[in-house]
This record gives sequence, structure tokens and C-alpha cells, in this order.
Amino acid sequence: MKRIEVEGLPDEPLAAAGLFHQNWLDPIERALGAGQDVMVALEPADHTHGEWRKAVAAMLARKHTPQRVNLVAGTGGSLAAIEDYLSTAPGITGQYLQAAS
Repeated sequence: MKRIEVEGLPDEPLAAAGLFHQNWLDPIERALGAGQDVMVALEPADHTHGEWRKAVAAMLARKHTPQRVNLVAGTGGSLAAIEDYLSTAPGITGQYLQAAS
């Protein structure tokens, strides 16, 4: 599973979604198109970012089936634990998960 780290998104949800699509969508889709499963690691954000993140995860998963793609917000050991789990959970795709802090 390829891990793509997304950093530096703005605090404002609409601006964050726009910057994500502008800078990160292409590398994610290239990895999926090359046959890799992808975990997109995001910095934690408040609840106002949940809807756009869920939508991105779902739409990427639909578009790139059978490859798996999940968005995960978190840091450190919690993020690593989710990554370990996803690498052995072949049925999970199109999810936005938030690691415990």
C-alpha cells in the first residue's frame, strides 16, 4: 500500500478542498492508475472538513476499483496503526478514517 502524505492544507474547509484537488489529486490518481492501493495521510482537522474528505474518498474508490483508497487523518502511532490495519484489510476502501489522538 502506497502512503501519500498531504500537508499544508488551510484551516478553512473550502480552501483546503480546493488546494487538495489542485495539488494532491493527480499524484493519488497516478498511483491508483498504476495498480497501487493508496492510503492518503492527512493532518487532523475539525468536523468542518469531514464532508469533503468523505466525498473524495468515496469518489476515488468508485473511479479506481478494484484498487483500494482510503483517507486517514492522524499523526504518529495512531496513524501507523491504521495503516497496518488497512494493509491487511482487503475489503476496506472509500473510507475517511480519523485516528485517535
